[in-house]
Amino acid sequence: MKFKVVITHDTEYDGYVVDAPELVGCMSQGKTMDEALQNIKDAIKGWLLVEEKHGRLDRHEEQDVFLGEVTV
Repeated sequence: MKFKVVITHDTEYDGYVVDAPELVGCMSQGKTMDEALQNIKDAIKGWLLVEEKHGRLDRHEEQDVFLGEVTV
């Protein structure tokens, strides 16, 4: 599966906040862009596992995470 993410720089945190808008409440952060992107991958995988556990997700195939290019 592919998911779009929105990455914003947070000056107060001095790092990046990442949101996966298609997955309600699925967000993460990191001090660097690479760290933020790795963290959102982990968050998406966790979000999908929880949804599947509670029967809210029908998962028949392996889930992939797609992260596109961003300009900050």
